[in-house]
Amino acid sequence: MESLRRGFANIVSKIRKVPIIDEKTLREVIRDIQRELLKADVSVDIILEISKRVEQRIKEEKLPPGFSKRELLLKVIYEELVRILGGEQPYELKIHKQPYVMMLVGIQGSGKTTTAAKLANFLKKKGYKVGLIAADNFRPGAYDQLKQLAEQVGVYFYGDPKNSSAIDIARKGLDYMLKEKVSIVIIDTAGRHKEERELLREMKEMEKAINPDEVILVLDGTIGKQAGPQAEAFHSATPIGSIIVTKLDGAARGGGALTAVAKTGAKIAFIGTGENIDELELFDPQSFVSRLLGMGDLKALIERFRAAEMLDRKRAEAIASGKFTLLDMRDQFESLRKMGPLKRIMELLPSGLKLPKDFEKMSEESIDRWIAIMNSMTYEELLNPEIIDRSRIIRIARGSGTRPGDVKALLIAYHRSKKLMKKLMRQRRRSMRGLEYFGV
Repeated sequence: MESLRRGFANIVSKIRKVPIIDEKTLREVIRDIQRELLKADVSVDIILEISKRVEQRIKEEKLPPGFSKRELLLKVIYEELVRILGGEQPYELKIHKQPYVMMLVGIQGSGKTTTAAKLANFLKKKGYKVGLIAADNFRPGAYDQLKQLAEQVGVYFYGDPKNSSAIDIARKGLDYMLKEKVSIVIIDTAGRHKEERELLREMKEMEKAINPDEVILVLDGTIGKQAGPQAEAFHSATPIGSIIVTKLDGAARGGGALTAVAKTGAKIAFIGTGENIDELELFDPQSFVSRLLGMGDLKALIERFRAAEMLDRKRAEAIASGKFTLLDMRDQFESLRKMGPLKRIMELLPSGLKLPKDFEKMSEESIDRWIAIMNSMTYEELLNPEIIDRSRIIRIARGSGTRPGDVKALLIAYHRSKKLMKKLMRQRRRSMRGLEYFGV
């Protein structure tokens, strides 16, 4: 995963250094993302999906006031990576009964027995009374390994190397843990392969016999995108509640494993980040992507964008209720400027409508000045002009290179426009009522 982190850190650095985010730069950034994800063994269909969504969102999403296109690109990349890793809501362990029984399943060599001990250690530190059951009677040494790890962690242990029935071991182990009033029981089962039908059948029978509260699939992060078919095969045999992806510390293809698993819809609960007993952590897609991008300030940036989105929703509500804001006024002015010079627009007016000789020049200058003034306002000020007091007027004037009198003139024009809008809204409502009266 370290190579993937370095690759994305370079992409972020590139985005921050470029002077502008134009189409050429966007294409280069998307190619860099594709290259890094391919190296991490992420499947081509997921890579193409991310590429398309990033490009589409950058071209279509409106940039909130106070943000740069550079920041928008970083936000979009962050959100798309979080999305393919399972979304913003991390796994949440809910112990609704005692003992809460977890059954660990997985292929041979996935690190399942070690993970069982790591999980026991994690839960013990959370204050739970934990027990481990060695129900893997297929792999030589599995009993001794888990017993030793249980002693190291300091949790309850049950196993019987002389018993050939894994189901019987699990049942007797649960009876023992119940007597000891253990809060959480973790059952380590024999490793299966998705093609080994006999072992998968046994796993199915065990799940039916002991009725665990949660079945956890342990997957090796080094297998890359093949983790997806493995997860689907196990899920078809017995419903998988959550997944633990191991060996991510040295897995160059760990990104492929994580994205493949997330695509199945299964929740990634934990990731193994090293060989030590403490190196198991809850998987939080947002924190994982923040570390991947090497951006400690990313959370603050996302929060700023969400605050702006909240204000956008408030603006939509205000417009629906007939409220006219400075933001609406600025949008109208900018739309007017896109139509061309005022002289051309004035030619479209009825011939009987006479305007002052200097109207065109005055209006051109006023519109440009007022747009500059409104661009110097905060989003909150644009939505709620009532909060603009003397100190804010001075700040806005300095920021726009105008005089406080110009800011006041804009506010006067705004209040006049607002009154006109209210009058038009009232007339429209009366017209609508008249149409309803005539059954139109």
